[in-house]
Amino acid sequence: MAKIAFILLCHKDPDAIIAQARRLTAVGDHMAIHFDASANPEHFKQIKAALGDNPNVCFAKKRINCGWGEWSLVQATLYAVEAAEAAFPRATHFYMLSGDCMAIKSAEYAHDFLDANDVDYIESFDYFESDWIKTGMKEERLIYRHYFNERENKALFYGSYRLQQKLGMTRKIPADIQVMIGSQWWCLRRRTIEWILNFTRERKDVMRFFRTTWIPDETFFQTLVRHLVPENEIDTRTLTFLLFTDYGMPVTFYDDHYDLLLSQDFLFARKISPQAITLKKRLGDLYAAEDVEFKISNEGGSLFKFLTGRGRIGRRFATRFWETESSLGRERELMIVACKKWHVAKRLLGHAKQKTNVPMIEYLFSEEDTPLPDLGGIQTTLGKRTRHRRALMRMLFDYNDSDRLLICLDPENIDLLQDFYSDRSKTKLLEVECDFTDEYLLGHAKRVGLAGEKTSKETLDQLLPTIRYDVVFESDRIRDANFPNHYRLRESASIEENTLPLAEFLSIPEEVARDIAATEHLFTD
Repeated sequence: MAKIAFILLCHKDPDAIIAQARRLTAVGDHMAIHFDASANPEHFKQIKAALGDNPNVCFAKKRINCGWGEWSLVQATLYAVEAAEAAFPRATHFYMLSGDCMAIKSAEYAHDFLDANDVDYIESFDYFESDWIKTGMKEERLIYRHYFNERENKALFYGSYRLQQKLGMTRKIPADIQVMIGSQWWCLRRRTIEWILNFTRERKDVMRFFRTTWIPDETFFQTLVRHLVPENEIDTRTLTFLLFTDYGMPVTFYDDHYDLLLSQDFLFARKISPQAITLKKRLGDLYAAEDVEFKISNEGGSLFKFLTGRGRIGRRFATRFWETESSLGRERELMIVACKKWHVAKRLLGHAKQKTNVPMIEYLFSEEDTPLPDLGGIQTTLGKRTRHRRALMRMLFDYNDSDRLLICLDPENIDLLQDFYSDRSKTKLLEVECDFTDEYLLGHAKRVGLAGEKTSKETLDQLLPTIRYDVVFESDRIRDANFPNHYRLRESASIEENTLPLAEFLSIPEEVARDIAATEHLFTD
């Protein structure tokens, strides 16, 4: 059976560290602790006094000062790993933790999980090909030498960096190494740990290289594991559940997040608030519990993005640089059908295509697989289509050899509506207003990942009013924008009532519009 040696790097809150060590070792697992040498020495004495006689706890033989972005974080981890590897010969897995982490599954579940798959769990993505680094330095982290702490000595850090740039003092990455990147929260098998420790003793050139890279805790273990372990024995994920805000700060969990945390497909979570006393107690009791059944719905990440995103409308007040002087054309007419129920809009377009000669394209800014012609690559991804929206629309007008074009948009894309309406071309909008049952909204939540098949009824009941409000909010934003040439088709209206706005929107005779409005099962879910 799996037996875990936890690798804990910490620098504060001795009471929490002592409690965490006792919880995790009470069921037979182990822990190796590196307490930052620059932290309060009294706190370390307190930890040593409380845990010194625990046979399942050991301490790094050497303690060093740790700084964010420095090699010191990797070195401290290696000191703790070396201590654990020597002290706990029966440990099968080594799991990297911080003092802010807590188990969100039982030890029984965690051991069974690790026994089920003979793999290492570590995020390990190609450093240059992946988009793991969103902004800031990328190649510069590696090809220049970084001797100073960026947060504590900004002037020295950037001064040294600029001097190396000016003098062309770049260096090469070790030839046989493919640099990888990922989260520092990993779980590795004993054999992998032994390989890594042997590697650190044999490959001094690689060690010299990483000692002066920037933020090596995101690259060192990730690179070595990929270098030493067969690819089919690596699961490129972390077993620690963590979320980040748009500002790159980790999301903190509180007492009311207990059910959410347990339903995620992870073994631990980070960060647990120091003030979440009830949550800590419940999670602490959970690790020692037996025969607990966990219902995994795994909607935490998408639910967080949804709830935080509701406050950001994202309106634009200026054109993108690539859109300067890129009008669709004054003589052209862009018709937009805005409908939250995509299948309703698609049925409407399906019938309208038979009655008019207007080129029609479905949700091209929402669905990657929307059929589009080859336009030189601009159409290949949703990101490209959205970034180069006007260029894309011009090319679609040209491809179809038409001055009229109809597309579908989700009502949440208010920024696209505003952008197209600001163009010199004529823009018309048909808003299709549908009725939304609770059943439909819950189905929508599951389709977009806000909920899973096993999400509890209590969570769904809390989520439902928010989703319904969001739908109403999107419609209200469209109305508040006061777009000209704005028509509405309503599910609650009669065929006759829907005929006139449809005729005016499509510029077709009323008898043809009535035929389209009478499309069989148009609003059926």
